[in-house]
Amino acid sequence: MKVFAYGIREDEKPALKDWESKNPDIEVEYTDQLLTPETAKMAKGADSAVVYQQLDYTKETLQALADAGVKNMSLRNVGTDNIDFDAAKELGFNISNVPVYSPNAIAEHSMIQLSRLLRRTKPMDNKVAKHDLRWAPTIGREMRMQTVGIIGTGHIGRVAINILKGFGAKVIAYDKFPNPELQKEGLYVDTLDELYAQADAISLYVPGVPENDHMINKDSIAKMKDGVVIVNVARGNLMDIDAVIDGLNSGKISDFAMDVYENEVGLFNKDWSGKEFPDPKIADLISRDNVLVTPHIAFYTTKAVSEMVHQSFDAAVSFAKGETPAIAVKY
Repeated sequence: MKVFAYGIREDEKPALKDWESKNPDIEVEYTDQLLTPETAKMAKGADSAVVYQQLDYTKETLQALADAGVKNMSLRNVGTDNIDFDAAKELGFNISNVPVYSPNAIAEHSMIQLSRLLRRTKPMDNKVAKHDLRWAPTIGREMRMQTVGIIGTGHIGRVAINILKGFGAKVIAYDKFPNPELQKEGLYVDTLDELYAQADAISLYVPGVPENDHMINKDSIAKMKDGVVIVNVARGNLMDIDAVIDGLNSGKISDFAMDVYENEVGLFNKDWSGKEFPDPKIADLISRDNVLVTPHIAFYTTKAVSEMVHQSFDAAVSFAKGETPAIAVKY
């Protein structure tokens, strides 16, 4: 049996070597290139392909992979919104993703960023780097004094709530599909408008499905408290970035942390030092003392990367055996 993997990064290789040592009967080949119509032929002779979400898996791409004899595709990530499922169904593809690799990794990052914004660590760090050790005016706020609105209470949102409880913050939450345990605790509000009106800070943990596209926009921001803090580590398309910038300029949004961006492909995970930066909006946000920009690294821990590799390769083998892995995508 043979598995071919696309887009393997250096930081994934230790986990891949560990998986190979535990599955010595499986032949593994890989490339650092992403799956495209042109690279699909590299998987010829394999039983399954393991891929990583960055580019769209269009009908052309899927057709090219099918032409190479591969119709089992295992994603090393959660998101499946980049797949042409109509084409996948037409071509008879089996697809899996890794829906839960480390909720803690993403939840921790979001709450660390929220804490940094409240305690104004970015401007303070900049002052200290210049040997300016004065306190004022870099005064912070305490987490326990905040009402934090959590939008989306799946695996990651629930971990974030537990972290907030540890800080002593007041938590309110909204989800179209409420969690029974959180319902018993009385954490849910009935509408997003209620959450917007009450929350001092808002953190997002919902998928980037079409109905959530630009859910944070000019109108929703207008419904929020003056001086609201917003954190987005979920999906870039949840934010109308122009509306967020307008909110920062007016002071309606006091602080903002983003780990995802609608136009991040080709921008994030590249070294732009000493080069012309191609996105003026992100350059502007990076320059602000009240904004924290990270390049889609909330997931980026040794535990999460290991789970993404192991679960996706396990699923690839299951597909090749004619089995249906627990993480198969139903479509």
